[in-house]
Amino acid sequence: AGPPSPMAVCMCQAVLPAHAGPRGELGAGPLLRWMDAAACLAAEKHAGVSCVTASMDDIQFEEAARVGQIIAIRTKVNRAFKTSMEVGIKVTVQDVLTNAEKIVSVAYATYVAKPVGAGKVELKPVQLLSAEDHLEHSLAIERRRIRLGYVQVFQKLMQESNKEGDFYTCEEKDAVTTEHTHVQSTELVLPPHANHHGNTFGGQIMAWMQTVASISASRLCRSHPILKSVNMFKFWGPSFVGDRLVFNAIVNNTFHNSVEVGVRVEAYNCEEWIKDQPRHINSAFLTFNAVNDKGELLTFPRVKP
Repeated sequence: AGPPSPMAVCMCQAVLPAHAGPRGELGAGPLLRWMDAAACLAAEKHAGVSCVTASMDDIQFEEAARVGQIIAIRTKVNRAFKTSMEVGIKVTVQDVLTNAEKIVSVAYATYVAKPVGAGKVELKPVQLLSAEDHLEHSLAIERRRIRLGYVQVFQKLMQESNKEGDFYTCEEKDAVTTEHTHVQSTELVLPPHANHHGNTFGGQIMAWMQTVASISASRLCRSHPILKSVNMFKFWGPSFVGDRLVFNAIVNNTFHNSVEVGVRVEAYNCEEWIKDQPRHINSAFLTFNAVNDKGELLTFPRVKP
């Protein structure tokens, strides 16, 4: 694979019982926090200044890690743009008894460099040392184009749907109303939840989002849902220590063996809380499946919006 990139970071974590979910496997919440921290370190190593999470997308979870195993998170800057950069994230799990290593997750995150004072940040190009570096550098510009176009396409679809008023309705007799899956949770941002910039740690917000989404999905499957993928953790704005974060999750649709849950996060400071003036800071779509005691995939019921 060639020499490692000078802007690469590797972080290792032992999976402890406190990190595990009901099935004894590493919970997605702790993993998302670790991924964000490792990716931020790589971004700041390249930028030389503080960086904040703008988005994390294309997150796929392929393998489960269990208590006693070792998680390795390798991150590197794939490409630098003017003030932002794409960081590739690869998570593997190693069994300490057999040394076998498997891929847990692959994701791509975008970080924005924060200027110091009134100065402007202009990121230097990434030093490409291997064939893999060159490939990821080329693909990063395409992924950026897709990210920028995603929001425009989604907004256009929503406008057309609102205009036409032609929403899908399920006529199946046993369909479950999506209102049954609505979950709301409120979190007070405390100092331990803040990153080294004083903002709410992006990985913590993602972990909270995963929790409410998992509860929402569980209301359909009567089991412990397993997070399989995330479509675009998009950070629209920051939040700070003392803010109240309100998380709303609801099932959007089911697809036989999987379910998509949408999560919206709004932040309030004390004044905004009294006046009911929320700041929309984050949204994401999370896909889950569920298995029975034999490891067989469970079927989700149809839902009625």
